[in-house]
Amino acid sequence: MSAWGTAAGAFVGTLVLTTVLRTASELRLTRMDLPFLLGTAVTADRGRAKALGYLVHFANGEVFAFVYYAVFLAIGHAGWWLGALFGLVHGLFSGTALVNILLPLVHPRMGSPLTSAPRVALLEPPGFLMLNYGPTTPLVTVLAHVGYGAIVGGFTTLGST
Repeated sequence: MSAWGTAAGAFVGTLVLTTVLRTASELRLTRMDLPFLLGTAVTADRGRAKALGYLVHFANGEVFAFVYYAVFLAIGHAGWWLGALFGLVHGLFSGTALVNILLPLVHPRMGSPLTSAPRVALLEPPGFLMLNYGPTTPLVTVLAHVGYGAIVGGFTTLGST
């Protein structure tokens, strides 16, 4: 297993994940714009939010890849299929607890069932499995994360004997 492979896999995997999500948005399979959601957590400026959101998303991609790497080390095995399994769990967690429960609690511009729209300008909360952003959003999100995990797991094994 290689930490350098993990870092490279994180970059490539995040690039693929982001491209799949952006393409799905352009094809109207989802209304979700993950970099925009992340960016608006730190700024109300829509243009800056996109740019900052992409930076945060790529940083998160590296962090999550090294969480995968730590688990690979702990169990003594890595591979694309194990990474894909981690990606499946990651995608399901992201679509349920992370964006449905945690993100609206900490995001200063996102609505929740406890807020009223007239109080402040809000982003629409994602809802369970992010279904508020379209019926195919869960499928697209999970498949993109499975791809990310497979890439991270595959790259992690590069250079190992």
